[in-house]
Amino acid sequence: MSTDYDLSADVIWGAEAIGQFLGMTRRQVYHACYQEHLPIFRVGSTLACRRSTLMAFITEREEKNASFRRGLPRA
Repeated sequence: MSTDYDLSADVIWGAEAIGQFLGMTRRQVYHACYQEHLPIFRVGSTLACRRSTLMAFITEREEKNASFRRGLPRA
């Protein structure tokens, strides 16, 4: 069985690129990685993540916090 899956479209390589994707600085990405706040992994010394995993993670967090946000006053 052949599983042709192009990872190049899904994997983000490096803290700088991950930061650009998330709207964070490179330093914030490293901090979040060390605190295990984001689904980021290392390949050698390079940080990497999957766009699909990050988007699922963000969606999950949004849904989890939806009830919390309902109780906040609107800005």
